Amino acid sequence: MPLPAIVPLTEPIVESTMGMEEDLAVTRTVNLSTVVNRTFLDSDFRYTVFPVFYGVVFVLGLIANSYVLFMLQRMHNAKAMNEIRIYMANLTVADLLFVCALPFWIGYYHHRGDWLYGDFLCRVTAVFFFINTYCSVLFLAAISVNRYWAITHPLDAASSDCWRRGVAIMTVIWALTLSMSMPYLLETGIQVDEGNVSRCFEGYHHETDDEKRRVATTHLIIVGCFILVFFLVVVCNLLIARTLLAQSPTQTRGSSSNMPRGVKGQALQMLCAVVGVFVVCFLPHHVVQGPWTLAVLEIKEGWGSMAWGERTKQWLNDAHQVTLMLMGLNCLLDPVVYCFATRKFRLYMKNYLKKVGRGKGCLETAITHISMMEVRNVSQRLHSEQQQLKV
Repeated sequence: MPLPAIVPLTEPIVESTMGMEEDLAVTRTVNLSTVVNRTFLDSDFRYTVFPVFYGVVFVLGLIANSYVLFMLQRMHNAKAMNEIRIYMANLTVADLLFVCALPFWIGYYHHRGDWLYGDFLCRVTAVFFFINTYCSVLFLAAISVNRYWAITHPLDAASSDCWRRGVAIMTVIWALTLSMSMPYLLETGIQVDEGNVSRCFEGYHHETDDEKRRVATTHLIIVGCFILVFFLVVVCNLLIARTLLAQSPTQTRGSSSNMPRGVKGQALQMLCAVVGVFVVCFLPHHVVQGPWTLAVLEIKEGWGSMAWGERTKQWLNDAHQVTLMLMGLNCLLDPVVYCFATRKFRLYMKNYLKKVGRGKGCLETAITHISMMEVRNVSQRLHSEQQQLKV
């Protein structure tokens, strides 16, 4: 939660007597403290809730994402997945970056918002938080588009060079996210308030309305881009659902599986999981972010100036803290998306867990089983397309 700008007070006019100078100095100190205390928004509940919440997220997120990354590395040799595996692996890396930064944030909130780890680590952990948020948003969008194309145009998706396309999209996403996060790495992250408490990226110390409007514009552009990506994800998943529900049992049997209900159910679960991550983790924060930014910046005149009541600002700040906490859930929910995104991942994980105690042969057995399934699925799909062409 950003601190507002500390408005510099004018120097007092000092008379010739020492007594007058001391009185004015005391008055100036009291006025400065009053300005900071009056405008600083804080939510005391976060110092109790956040350390516990982030502690649980750290333990579960580290275990879940490390295991998923291990499984994806195993599948690399199996070549059981291509484009979708690239997105999943990069999404896992982004989640692990956030998880690795959590111990510092736990300590930060445990010390009631006092950053004790230096300016450099403040910048790095802020960058990790930003990367996790928007890499997750963009890679989940890429997974949604990939699933839409695979379900609505299966032959085109199967015949295209999906590995190169996946690498290209991965590169664009990382380049975009890293370029957007550079300001956090280049600017000073520590602000010290009147109690000599070091805040990490919790202060907007911009004095002029023009500077404040530039900050507000940046935040609103990010919010607008998120809304566009969210709209794309919703549209893709609605089209996937419509395509699946419109298929007759005969068409579904002739697709990539012999289990029509299972195929439809798993695909619908996948799209619900992706949309659910957006709705639970990311949408609330971006809904609150715009008005919260304007309330904290307190633009006096022109564009962005509004009369915010103290109760409204406090409510916005409390809501903002809750949405930050919800965003941390995405590193726990993303592995759920992996399980629904592709049947190959579930099949490989199931076989690996079943045969992990049987020695080194378990990996080769799982790989062989997946390969046989792929051959059978492709044959069934091509046979279905030939029958449709004859008709």
